[in-house]
Amino acid sequence: MRLDKFVGQCTDYSRSQIHQAVKAGRISVNGLIAKKADLQLDGTESVLLGDQLIALQPLRYLMLHKPLGYICANRDAAHPVVIDLLALPKKQELQIVGRLDIDTTGLVLLTDDGQWNHRITSPRHECPKTYLVTTANPITADTAALFAAGVQLHGEKAPTRPAQLEQISSHLARLCIHEGKYHQVKRMFAAVGNHVVALHREAIGNIQLDAQLAEGEYRPLTHDEIQSIN
Repeated sequence: MRLDKFVGQCTDYSRSQIHQAVKAGRISVNGLIAKKADLQLDGTESVLLGDQLIALQPLRYLMLHKPLGYICANRDAAHPVVIDLLALPKKQELQIVGRLDIDTTGLVLLTDDGQWNHRITSPRHECPKTYLVTTANPITADTAALFAAGVQLHGEKAPTRPAQLEQISSHLARLCIHEGKYHQVKRMFAAVGNHVVALHREAIGNIQLDAQLAEGEYRPLTHDEIQSIN
């Protein structure tokens, strides 16, 4: 890795600030003043910025309880974004894993580990997502069987993959899907003549939304939660 990239990942310095620090002789590698910002590192070096030892930060894995009205994006001109809820350095570098609509609440994962993100979001891995669904009309007795067989969504060539519906009450159910088509849960219920009025994601894979997290709160994932995604 280049020295300037390494320092950029370890600090809040901009690229121009790093180059200025190199020119000023403020960055040393293994006790020697670095002369070039493009110096190649192999990861074993001791790098000082001034008299401060710097090192790559560990990868971050977070769960967030998303409130209504927030966009799952890093920036948006019209609406607040979930990144705004984080009080973390370099939060704009976090990837949002498994986005939710503006009117959907619940579990959102964030990380700067691209491979871990891919294992969740790639259709090939079929990572399950579990939702609590409130409907406008009573859920009919055949809905679970229809979802288990797969329903045809408007504009899609193939039916949905088998999904598991657990009916809780006349207008409330828990639904587990194994793919992530656009507005999938809402479109599935629309395909059987119903309408979703509230949607809340409870789990992604084996990671359950922490019941202690109020809307807008977040916490790091535990080691076991991170390792549960494989």
